[in-house]
Amino acid sequence: MQLMEKLQSEMKLAMKSRDALRLSTIRMMISTVKNRAIEQRRELNDAEITEAISTLCKQRRESIRLFKEAGRQELVDKEEAELGVMLEFLPQQLTREELESLVEKAIAETSASGGKDMGKVMKYLAPSVSGRADGKLVSEVVKQKLA
Repeated sequence: MQLMEKLQSEMKLAMKSRDALRLSTIRMMISTVKNRAIEQRRELNDAEITEAISTLCKQRRESIRLFKEAGRQELVDKEEAELGVMLEFLPQQLTREELESLVEKAIAETSASGGKDMGKVMKYLAPSVSGRADGKLVSEVVKQKLA
């Protein structure tokens, strides 16, 4: 089943079960995907849809961080609930150990030797971690391994 079809069917299920939070979150994801499709003047493939949803997840994580700093727990709870729904539509997230082994392999493949080669390693890793790991975490692990 295509990712867009899955989003549509899950939206119908959320309507039937009257799950307001899930419904609004799925609608937001669908509208983001449709807006990107309009921008690019074509249908998006699953990888591009995953990228769009990853972007929304990244925004939620940043909002959660800011709301925690501001002491707005009710907003933190709402954002975390939305993030939970969004993560259901992304591929299985990589564990830190899996990510570290991918980074080590990438460093060996690109024969990177120091901080100056970080861009090369990140470019090599991008296709294999896209949608499966937070970019900030990937960057942190690459820095640590190159140091």
